[in-house]
Amino acid sequence: MKIIFKAIKLVIILLIVLSCNTITLPQSENKTSNNNLNKTLDLHAMAIKYEEINHNDLYTPLDTYNGDLTGYSADCPLCGGTLGCTGQNVLDGTTTYQDKDYGTVRIVASSKSMPCGSIIEFDGSVIKEEGTITAIVLDRGVLGTDLDLLVESEEYASTYIGRHLISYNVLRYGYKR
Repeated sequence: MKIIFKAIKLVIILLIVLSCNTITLPQSENKTSNNNLNKTLDLHAMAIKYEEINHNDLYTPLDTYNGDLTGYSADCPLCGGTLGCTGQNVLDGTTTYQDKDYGTVRIVASSKSMPCGSIIEFDGSVIKEEGTITAIVLDRGVLGTDLDLLVESEEYASTYIGRHLISYNVLRYGYKR
């Protein structure tokens, strides 16, 4: 009888152990994230955003100066008709330059303290032009922080530009930002 009682006891213990293994307790929930790099991209939106970032970078001032703005033309009495930085002849009436980063910009003369190819920006309303004027330093012959804007004729320079104290931003020093 003792053997049967021990056997029943052993069977009951085995049933309890086996039943405990089949009971599942609530487990914490796992969350996953998608790290797949092959997500669909809107390339047009991406290109627009890239252009916006590039534009903001190009037009962020590196420095600000104050100086007198005057006008000059290539055919003035003391002018040779060529630009001091490039040697380009501008006697044909050229007053703009096609820059690879800034597009069509006006031409200004500066002192040698401002490197050739520097891009500057100033308010055009001081010379009765709308908006902001973006210009490139391609000529020399001015002292200090003054600028000389290349225009069509000496008459235009004296009539419409004269001499104005301006504040201007340097967007690029030399040909590389």
